[in-house]
Amino acid sequence: MANISKKVSWSGRGDDRGERTPLLNGAEDGKYNRHVLHFVFQSLDYDNSENQLFLEEERRMSHMGFRCLETRRWVICGLIGFLTGLIACLIDIAVEKLAGYKYSAVKQNIEKFTEFGGLSISLILWAVLNSAFVMVGAIAVAFFEPIAAGSGIPQIKCYLNGVKIPRVVRLKTLAIKVFGVICSVAGGLAVGKEGPMIHSGAVVAAGVSQGRSTSLKKDFKIFEYFRRDTEKRDFVSAGAAAGVSAAFGAPVGGVLFSLEEGASFWNQMLTWRIFFASMISTFTLNFFLSIYHGKPGELSSPGLINFGRFDSDYIPFESFIFFSFHFPGGVLGALFNVINYWLTIFRIRYIHRPCLQVMEAMLVAAVTATISFAMIYFSNDCQPLGQDNTEEYSLQLFCADGEYNSMATAFFNTPERSVRSLFHNPPGSYNPLTLGVFTLAYFVLAVWTYGLTVSAGVFIPSLLIGAAWGRLFGILLSTITSSQSIWADPGKYALIGAAAQLGGIVRMTLSLTVILVEATGSVTYGFPIMLVLMTAKIVGDYFIEGLYDVHIKLQSVPFLHWEAPPTSHWLTAREVMSSPVTCFNRVEKVGRIVDVLSNTSTNHNGFPVVILSFLQPGKICGLILRSQLIVLLKHKVFVERASSRLSHRKLQLKDFRDAYPRFPPIQSIHVSQDERECMMDLTEFMNPTPYTVPQETSLPRVFKLFRALGLRHLVVVDNENRVVGLVTRKDLARYHLGKDGLEELHLAQT
Repeated sequence: MANISKKVSWSGRGDDRGERTPLLNGAEDGKYNRHVLHFVFQSLDYDNSENQLFLEEERRMSHMGFRCLETRRWVICGLIGFLTGLIACLIDIAVEKLAGYKYSAVKQNIEKFTEFGGLSISLILWAVLNSAFVMVGAIAVAFFEPIAAGSGIPQIKCYLNGVKIPRVVRLKTLAIKVFGVICSVAGGLAVGKEGPMIHSGAVVAAGVSQGRSTSLKKDFKIFEYFRRDTEKRDFVSAGAAAGVSAAFGAPVGGVLFSLEEGASFWNQMLTWRIFFASMISTFTLNFFLSIYHGKPGELSSPGLINFGRFDSDYIPFESFIFFSFHFPGGVLGALFNVINYWLTIFRIRYIHRPCLQVMEAMLVAAVTATISFAMIYFSNDCQPLGQDNTEEYSLQLFCADGEYNSMATAFFNTPERSVRSLFHNPPGSYNPLTLGVFTLAYFVLAVWTYGLTVSAGVFIPSLLIGAAWGRLFGILLSTITSSQSIWADPGKYALIGAAAQLGGIVRMTLSLTVILVEATGSVTYGFPIMLVLMTAKIVGDYFIEGLYDVHIKLQSVPFLHWEAPPTSHWLTAREVMSSPVTCFNRVEKVGRIVDVLSNTSTNHNGFPVVILSFLQPGKICGLILRSQLIVLLKHKVFVERASSRLSHRKLQLKDFRDAYPRFPPIQSIHVSQDERECMMDLTEFMNPTPYTVPQETSLPRVFKLFRALGLRHLVVVDNENRVVGLVTRKDLARYHLGKDGLEELHLAQT
């Protein structure tokens, strides 16, 4: 029998808890425990409650009504793609304008003071401009919407997994996200604007599909049928895919990203709708950017980043060389994640106040500018400036007339342009020392930057690091072979290196392969890219998890993976369930319901409904949620005890949808003493067919049922169908495979 190692004892119930906003970094007052799961994270209801109201509404709906609903789903997906494309266009134009102004000012200043030895003024100007941009963006995030920090991909993964992350899909979050990423990229940080597009698309999807905005306190009464977690999840999946499509011009890659990294439920029609949203997104961005660039109708900008087409070929022998890239990619990716892991813990413990977070972001911006300037200043890598040169901000510095500083090309451009130059600049554009120093410096800056309280992504920095050492490998290869050799073109090695580095950090395989193939327009390199991504993931997983999984753990989120931990078959539902369980009778006294909800305001969100048996646990006959009880109390759905006559109006599903998703707390509902003596009949509102399992069911079987069906509560019954326990997400998520075997995490409320 496998051993289970308890890092710390488990206390409390496993019921779905929490109405408070959790601290998303897994800490409070600078404390952090990596062996803790927080109770404050709630689950989402991805399983529809098929109560009498729901069934009556579905039965009344005609075939044409269902067709109209399906048409609305397509319309919503089209709107999601259109709005996501517009947001991407706004970000791209704003970053280009601000970065252009900044680079022009610094470039002119450098050229002005080069002759007079006053370059320190240029350095100060560069550092001040970077810090100013980053300060504004960091203040917006730290003081107004902390959930907008980072790329948002870990939070969206958690949401699609079934975890309710507070404020993650609010309109205010979207506004701060867009503003913050513009400031971060314009501020010269080692970040990209592509990652946050996934979060932005998800927020757009969540808002459009509900036809309301809680931030603006507007309710447009449109699409209200879709106001439930099940429908909202599908649209958020479409929004995430549309974000990927807008970022990389890869609609198929966007669909696969949603499938691989997020969606807990999938079907064929959902695939088509998500693909439709992705296509609309990239077309919208392409169309409006063509107008902005003064070439209406010339659709040549399908995504925020354009890697350019790879027309070069490779010979079969090079496949073995490409395959060898998996080891440095996996090792460097694991090193990146390990360093960032400990750095994030340091931030949680010592830099948890907003003012300190802003100061750290400004410090990183200033250090980034200083390191960049110093490396440009001391570099003597001068390259000829030809007519076909693609560098927009070529800097001469101490190079001769007609030449530019190659190190400035890597640091002075935006990261996206630097990636493209590493992919496509001709052989001889960089010397090995330049690329080696740049790789080391940018690796350190990227590790330090990810996790700051700014809106930023890690995709482009990862690609840039990998492209740099990949091109360096290609240059070294060309020195030991003929320069005319077909397999010594450094550009294609930059592509494979970029894939290996990105795969080693984020550990995605299928979606990244398609994204890179679509973004480069070269199916030829699809096989080596896929091979490198898969093997880099295997190498990296040997040391540590992917970056997004690391940060999900750091936030102490009860995330459920696809499979139960190995060696867990010996555990049963009886051993993992929460017990005893608070149950209600089919007809319950209002006073008891109010007392239970008041006394367990942060503890319980689901209650089995039972039929009382004399001196025995009740037999299960249904399940009702806290949110449903809140609505029933709000509308006074009571039965007078004396006459047993109904004294309330008929409730409809619309009443529950109007309260979704921010149900009022029990403290805001007034129930008089006379009303406390009334009764409440739960028959019409409870789910009469909740999922149940026998108490001897193994943990992997419970896990598979819970995960595949997107459940929030799973009732455990005995041989006579009596309720003996309840399994929730946290009961399952607290078990994981550690170094000493199966480990059990601590469940804490703070």
